Amino acid sequence: MSEQDVTRRHFLRVPAAAVGSAALLSAQSPNDAVRVAFIGVGNRGSYLLRNMLKVQGIQVVAICDINPETLQKAMDAAKAAGHSPEGYAEYRKLLDRKDIDAVVIATPVDFHKEMAVASLEVGKHVYCEKPMAITPEDCRIVTNAAASAKGIFQAGFQLRHDPNRAAAMRYIHSGGIGKVLFLQGYRNTGDLPRQTLWYFDRTRSGDNIVEQACHIIDLMVWAAGSHPLRAYGSGGVNLYKNIPPGRTTMDNYTVIYEFPDDIRLTFTHLYFDPPGFSGIKERVFGSQAAIDLAAATYVELGQKGEHKLEVPDAAPGDQATYHSLAAFIDNVRGKKQPLNNAESARISTLTAMLGRKAIYERRVVEWPEVDV
Repeated sequence: MSEQDVTRRHFLRVPAAAVGSAALLSAQSPNDAVRVAFIGVGNRGSYLLRNMLKVQGIQVVAICDINPETLQKAMDAAKAAGHSPEGYAEYRKLLDRKDIDAVVIATPVDFHKEMAVASLEVGKHVYCEKPMAITPEDCRIVTNAAASAKGIFQAGFQLRHDPNRAAAMRYIHSGGIGKVLFLQGYRNTGDLPRQTLWYFDRTRSGDNIVEQACHIIDLMVWAAGSHPLRAYGSGGVNLYKNIPPGRTTMDNYTVIYEFPDDIRLTFTHLYFDPPGFSGIKERVFGSQAAIDLAAATYVELGQKGEHKLEVPDAAPGDQATYHSLAAFIDNVRGKKQPLNNAESARISTLTAMLGRKAIYERRVVEWPEVDV
């Protein structure tokens, strides 16, 4: 059983267990390294850990997961990279430590609010995976906690740090495609891993539009420069009915968002798309050109042929996740406001929830209904 498959009660009540043998670090970090702890090192968390280990000037000093095997794998990976973390099965024991500067949270979505707020309240800098929370009310709680905290809050909307997408967004915001007129996104893939059961429980994941699609929705909100005014859509389960057993998440849906200045976004999400058939698209259409965010290519209106934007050298690494984590550490050092900060994360998460509400209730839903 992976850490994602346990219940909320199990995660919060499991006894603490120190797995590592190294003593607690002193309050003064050698060479001014940023001392980082991880809470949740399952599928996503272990990927974040691997990328964090590439970031210069950090020490991974603590790792928490309720699954002993998952925890041990993460501990071994950190030790192999020259770190000496302590292991925990109870995140509050980890947060009691005074020698932790920053916490990375990569647990199932229904834990995000509680763990982020608890970390902020004890003065830690927080990198919390997307989406921000399950409900609009919880998003507000996290945002308020971030606003009053000593530490910074950065959300795991890592696509903002992808070199191609960042270059495309600079081009859009500088007027390169003219006035933004229309946005188009779709995320068509195969189904999610069946062994990760919480993915398929919408009371834990927030459903696919919130847990999975929020990345692309975040980019579209960034491109539009505003939250939407309203949304309407439709969705359901057409193929994977009760697969896996007890499934409550959709396998297809479409949402239309209306933004200020008569800008619209159409977003479609399918989980039964044949491999290589449709894939993922993030496109913005303007009065002078249309641009593909992921490719950083644009085509001028009335003209043929793509133009590639100049993208700065992204080495070392070329992954959005690495760049997002490196930016987090830089933000921690400089106490700088992240690009994917709490308020931007709240707006993007609420945009996904706006679409979810419209689908579930089969009606047009206005922004004030989720902006609590």
